Amino acid sequence: MKLSRSTLSLALLAALVAPAAHAEVALDVIGGSEVSFEGLVQADFYNFDTDGIDYGADSATDLDGEDYMQELRRAELVLKGKGPGNIEWVLGYDAKDDKFLDANVKYKFGNNANHFFQIGQFKQPGATMEELSSTKNNDFVSKSSITNSLGTPRRVGAQYNYGDNNWALTASYFGRELTRNREHGSGYALRGYWAPINETGNILHFGASYIDKDTDADGIRLRARPMADMVPTRFVDTGSSLTSAASLNNRTDRASTIGVEGLWVHGPFKLQGEYMSIDVKRTDGLDDFSGNGYYISGLWNLSGETWGYKAGVPTTPLPDDPTKGLWQLGLRYDTIDLTDGAVVGGEMDSITAGVNWYWRSNFKFMLNYAMVKQEKGVLNDDPNVIEARVQFYW
Repeated sequence: MKLSRSTLSLALLAALVAPAAHAEVALDVIGGSEVSFEGLVQADFYNFDTDGIDYGADSATDLDGEDYMQELRRAELVLKGKGPGNIEWVLGYDAKDDKFLDANVKYKFGNNANHFFQIGQFKQPGATMEELSSTKNNDFVSKSSITNSLGTPRRVGAQYNYGDNNWALTASYFGRELTRNREHGSGYALRGYWAPINETGNILHFGASYIDKDTDADGIRLRARPMADMVPTRFVDTGSSLTSAASLNNRTDRASTIGVEGLWVHGPFKLQGEYMSIDVKRTDGLDDFSGNGYYISGLWNLSGETWGYKAGVPTTPLPDDPTKGLWQLGLRYDTIDLTDGAVVGGEMDSITAGVNWYWRSNFKFMLNYAMVKQEKGVLNDDPNVIEARVQFYW
């Protein structure tokens, strides 16, 4: 759904004058379960200094010559329940993308938040640490290229997690995505992490993950947007080649991904990085494919707050002074390589600088500038992007 400038302005005005709310609005106690309601609404604006591609188009085939786009990014509605006993459940839906989010039931052993069994749809442990973190606290407007291109996010399955406050081992078996005509192919995922230092304002974390999934012989298409999550056109794309030998989008068997991650928090500073490598087995007699990518980012809370730590991911606090808010400066380097042998998917490098402002308990404003360089064979395209986000959550 496209939003006009006036619609975005009215949405921003409404957010600014709305009364402050609290997270997890309590609804009722039903069948021994304490039911609460959460929501997240995001609107994004992109302006492209384009090189040769119309990234502001409504679709890859409907080119309009515009160098900007504005659109509702997310409209997430989530019901949560605690109880009876050690049972927790969640049911989430994104009205913007018309898909189910987390929809699962969890049983905690001994009321330990890090020892549980879960069944339903949930984020897979083979996703990146960035993906496993809360969406409302993304450090940058666009997630990293490996998160968007190589990770496997929500699927229906079963998961067992065993650990404590500073370590855990997780294993899951999954199938398709709950929403029809979305991601499919069964597989399994593993993740382990350890935080040898885990105290207020001082965190050191290491983790690793592995995922293996069936591509159902339908092929797999790996591609990356130019650090703007909603654009329809991808320059870096393994499925855009004209010949079957040069495309992954046919006759593949399985895909496996290895990931490693690191996190360091010291007072108001956070340093975070992740690396992923994917191997695709082919059944057409051609060579297997390998691709990889990584990012490293740094954030500084100008207003002095520090991060928390939960379930192997950093957590962003509320502002110490709600009237002034929490101010952040961020810088990220990101790279992905999807070229291997006959498959020329392309390479992309980017540097993103950003400022975030969390105001009171429910509002967030983001402004990013991304410098992107893309190469594919003898072709190249180097857009620069200004990105802005308005967010309201409860």
